[in-house]
Amino acid sequence: MNLSDVISNLVEERGLDKATLDDIVCEGMLGAYQKKYPNTAFKVCFDKNSGELEVFAEKEVVATVEDEDSQISSRKAKAIETKSSIGDKIWVPFDGSIGRVEILKAKQIIAQMIRDVEAREIYNAFKGKAGSVVVGTVHKCERGGALVMLQDVLAFLPNSLSIPGERCVPGYPIRALLKEVHEEPRGDNQLILDRASSEFLKNLFELEIPEVFEKLVEIKNVARAAGYKSKVVVSSNDPNIDPVGTCVGVGGARIKPILKELGGEKIDIISWNSAKDALVRDSLKPAEINRVEIVGDRIAKVWLDEDQRSVAIGKMGQNIRLASQITGLTIELMTNSAKTDTAIADVEFADSEEK
Repeated sequence: MNLSDVISNLVEERGLDKATLDDIVCEGMLGAYQKKYPNTAFKVCFDKNSGELEVFAEKEVVATVEDEDSQISSRKAKAIETKSSIGDKIWVPFDGSIGRVEILKAKQIIAQMIRDVEAREIYNAFKGKAGSVVVGTVHKCERGGALVMLQDVLAFLPNSLSIPGERCVPGYPIRALLKEVHEEPRGDNQLILDRASSEFLKNLFELEIPEVFEKLVEIKNVARAAGYKSKVVVSSNDPNIDPVGTCVGVGGARIKPILKELGGEKIDIISWNSAKDALVRDSLKPAEINRVEIVGDRIAKVWLDEDQRSVAIGKMGQNIRLASQITGLTIELMTNSAKTDTAIADVEFADSEEK
């Protein structure tokens, strides 16, 4: 069997190591012969000079052959190995044939082993990038999400982790958080991308704003409703640096690339304050707040004018929900009419919230 051309094509198409492919092809053909001759032990080698597979069967040296598949006469054995004697087992060139069923078995083994090798290479190449932002190109739009080409590997951006309302355009460059790198494909996907999480937004700040990357400005907490609004709490580790102004930039120069990346999603940048009442007040902007009272460890009562209630609540309750998430408090809005609106949110503290 001359397989040099087949292996060379696989090396070119898949970018795999030739020696690895030689071993894979041998393993596949070994499985084929074992399927056809289950009672015979085989060894399959690839002759790089001739480009052919060499198949050997293990046979016992006997005086009288009763089973051609597993035995060889002493006379024939000595022609192969001069020092062989009765009772020995030697490897003998095997010229038995295999059929279509066995060839199909070989193809299945080879295909699976190639997939396993490719999966290991992808995992090793990308495991160190998990949790960071990667740059790719939209390859294909599917019902469940988008396939994105990262270098020469396809990653999957599911609809559930995409920005709502964002169009999928093949050939369009895209940045996303590499959320998961699986050792083996789950379904058809091994690399999972994310553009909807708070972590993606935090990474964008680190990429676009040098002071954040260098930890001169620290992101204390992020709350995000992808496609609508995000709130980012920042603090400065240098008294000479204004954290909010640094993140916004002159004329919005630093925040604009981030807004463009997110498709115009609004971002409120809030200066960290250890006083919870002040932090609650700032987190509810653009609403104008009259007074804030912290009740216990979990509730903030906020007094404001009637016309500011809808501003504080925001579209679909997003503003008050995000404010509740970044402060870690349930926020109750109190007005002169004694009507109360409460933000009941799944509050998530950032690791640095307790600092």
